[in-house]
Amino acid sequence: MSHDAIAFFLTRYGLTANDLNALLGEAMAAGGDYADLYFEYCRSNSLNLEERLIKSANRSVAQGVGARVIVGEKTGYAYTDDISLASIRQAVRTAACIARDANRPVEPVAVSARPNAHDLYPLDEPVSDAPIERKIELLRAIDERCYAEDCRIQKVQASLADEWKVVMVAASDGTLAGDIQPLARVGVMCIADQDGDLRAGRAGGGGRRGFDMFAEGDLAPAALAREAVRLAVLQFEAVEAPAGPMEVVLGHGWPGILLHEAIGHGLEADFNRKKTSAFSDLIGKRVASEDCTIVDDGTLPGRRGSLNMDDEGHPTSRTTLIEKGILRGYINDYLNAKLLGVPRTGNGRRESYRHLPMPRMTNTYMLAGTEAPEDIIRSVKRGLYAVQFGGGQVDITSGKFVFSASEAYLIEDGRIAAPVKDATLIGHGPEALTKVTAVGHDMALDLGVGTCGKDGQSVPVGVGLPTIKISEMTVGGTQR
Repeated sequence: MSHDAIAFFLTRYGLTANDLNALLGEAMAAGGDYADLYFEYCRSNSLNLEERLIKSANRSVAQGVGARVIVGEKTGYAYTDDISLASIRQAVRTAACIARDANRPVEPVAVSARPNAHDLYPLDEPVSDAPIERKIELLRAIDERCYAEDCRIQKVQASLADEWKVVMVAASDGTLAGDIQPLARVGVMCIADQDGDLRAGRAGGGGRRGFDMFAEGDLAPAALAREAVRLAVLQFEAVEAPAGPMEVVLGHGWPGILLHEAIGHGLEADFNRKKTSAFSDLIGKRVASEDCTIVDDGTLPGRRGSLNMDDEGHPTSRTTLIEKGILRGYINDYLNAKLLGVPRTGNGRRESYRHLPMPRMTNTYMLAGTEAPEDIIRSVKRGLYAVQFGGGQVDITSGKFVFSASEAYLIEDGRIAAPVKDATLIGHGPEALTKVTAVGHDMALDLGVGTCGKDGQSVPVGVGLPTIKISEMTVGGTQR
């Protein structure tokens, strides 16, 4: 796949390895410590169904090259959407001028093609290549099943988005690597009406797999419709959420988004190098209960957050962040790994060729424990069981977070009781980890809906969690 991606750019745009060598040599001539070129071609499609009609169908193509030159901690960056030798050379010169340290002779840099260490998404037919009629059929099947599930469903919106991205990285350390990255995601939102009370439910998922991922299991039309409808009508039974400190049980799978936001961002190397993270200077120290082992793994086949290589051409990896409560390391990119004097983890990611890479998560999750989920529930006298989450906010420096639970239940005398509405979880990331007192054996990853934002850039990610119990967390609600 690496060689296919490299051949795509060299053949399509009339470039040669010697051209890349000369461009990198010119980039380094301004005194650069490191330089790279990031090539991208992305073909995107989207379909949206509403009121039982296809309301929009879009197709777009984006292409370009980003040129980066690093001198110490200083970075020069420029990009062009014209993949021609002249335009790339202009971008290289601009980036070099921004990062200029000293002039030296222009000497070519020799790059050599490197095969990818992984092959995580081998596809004969990516979703982007499927006929539009097949995509429309999928959305209509979801739409019909939603209305058939419950007579209170009044409106359904279904969408399918897919992309086929080809990337290539040429760097002054000799790297020449490429990847072809398919990605697709389906989503459904339905609105239920009970005597004028309107409630919405959502479901979706996807990954770097073929169209067959929507044929069965949790991503099949019937399953997606059933879940969206269930979440909508469940809210008609919900009572006011309690308020105050209490035991909280997080369900498996998507509740790992709390882990991603409240803890994962704080373990990105740029925040720790700048001493702006709540986890700064804590390597080797206890930051969580001994039941907690947390990893970031970009090597899981077919997952939304997985990549054969990061956006700097480095192989992705499985990085242990916290091991039995002890902080072991951070996720990093080229620049932060160099400045911190640690090995790269393959987490240099960017939204597109218009953006600089930075340390970003891939698939971040807590490893399974040994306890049965039902035993964890039975151990709670009075508490909250949070199964699904909506939006949330976190302060990286302080570690404080606030999350809204879109599906949650009261726990009374060890049993799941009434669903609650408008519940929020308020806490402090590192402190919450120290209060994890039980970890289930049911670790699950989300269905493939995650998108992570950082510094104005968005990238696809995955999250995961087993059922866990936190001995005390502040729940925001209205019932006292």
